[in-house]
Amino acid sequence: MKSLLASTAALVLLFSPVAYADAPDTASAVSGTVQIDKARIDRTLADMVASGRAVGVSALVWQDGHEVYFGTAGQADREAERPMGRDTLAQIYSMTKPVTGVALMKLWEEGRFGLDDPLARYLPEFGQTQVFAGLDAAGQPVLRAPDRPVLVRDILRHTAGFGYGAGEDFPGSEWSRLDPLNPSHDLAEFGRRLAEVPLLLDPGREWRYSAAVDVQALLVEKLTGVPFETYVRQQIFEPLGMSQSGWSQPENRFARLAAMYQKGPDGQLERASEREQRGLNFDPDRRLTMGGAGIASTVDDYMRFARMLLNNGSLDGVTILRPSTVKLMATDQLDPRVTERSWLSSKGTGGFGIDLFVRTARPQDAAENRGAVGEYFWDGRASTLFWVDPVNRLTAVFFVQVVPFDGTLHRDLRRAIYGDAYQGPAGD
Repeated sequence: MKSLLASTAALVLLFSPVAYADAPDTASAVSGTVQIDKARIDRTLADMVASGRAVGVSALVWQDGHEVYFGTAGQADREAERPMGRDTLAQIYSMTKPVTGVALMKLWEEGRFGLDDPLARYLPEFGQTQVFAGLDAAGQPVLRAPDRPVLVRDILRHTAGFGYGAGEDFPGSEWSRLDPLNPSHDLAEFGRRLAEVPLLLDPGREWRYSAAVDVQALLVEKLTGVPFETYVRQQIFEPLGMSQSGWSQPENRFARLAAMYQKGPDGQLERASEREQRGLNFDPDRRLTMGGAGIASTVDDYMRFARMLLNNGSLDGVTILRPSTVKLMATDQLDPRVTERSWLSSKGTGGFGIDLFVRTARPQDAAENRGAVGEYFWDGRASTLFWVDPVNRLTAVFFVQVVPFDGTLHRDLRRAIYGDAYQGPAGD
């Protein structure tokens, strides 16, 4: 579990450009409109497998209210010779986070909390959390009270100061000792243990990827009195018809789960361990339902979640969120003074909303992912991805099971969908 968390904390790597085979789509680049070229996407998916970067991939694109592309390449399980398909289940890791954000924002719409309320008003254990201020002359850790409380807003935008796994500093060693995200804990025990781990810095100072979304799940549970997994199933999955999605999966679905592959020392993809294959979805002893990871889903199921966001909170007559709430989630929430943003800039030119990256300017150079100002998205440890593009009335879901995270797959898929030179409208 600890190695998984370390990998999750290092979710995104900076990725370098490679030559793209197709000529630039000049019309799309100038007009800001997107015309789907199915053959171009097919070639791109096939190249991901042929180049050895993936064993199997699938992509689904909706635009203007209907499906405009679905395609696969390669195999869901190479050793079993099982192809990727629409019914293939994949572990989506951090693509769980936007689902958790939607769950919590439903309660915000109900007036159950305020974004600028102190977190400790609802979770008192975090009222005692201290900040690591370095080592004294004797090499002992110095702890102090934070200069302001952690706010609910902080756990929505990764500015709380939490860590996300073991490390060489004192907070990292305390994380290792307390092991808050051990799957044998329930969310309440996770919270008690995390509150004992010192903050890495004062709240609001930096964007730092963290266990904050797991705290969101705990807050949902505390506010509702309903187990988080049950709340999400009843309030999001069932209303949206996402019957294949969840943290817990029946054993008879294991045969549809895509195998996990990892890069070996020679750069070749090897089948991951059996523990990685099953994840936590088929672990009968798991007690923890993480807000930041853990869902397995199909490409069609997750597309229903993405389409709900694209449709401003509603789908097929079911309303999950108000349009104004979706807009809030998809608006950059980072103060301009938050200049330290870890690896967030590797996602593109933009900021962070509520559990979502938000693009705020056109791609700045040829290496940056193609996309339109105003789009929002997130991805997962095993290189999965989804995004919502309101400008082009488009949403896409991409499934693959490769660790560590490979951003070149996302770069190539986006260029296949948008065209190599796409810039989109100028925006504000």
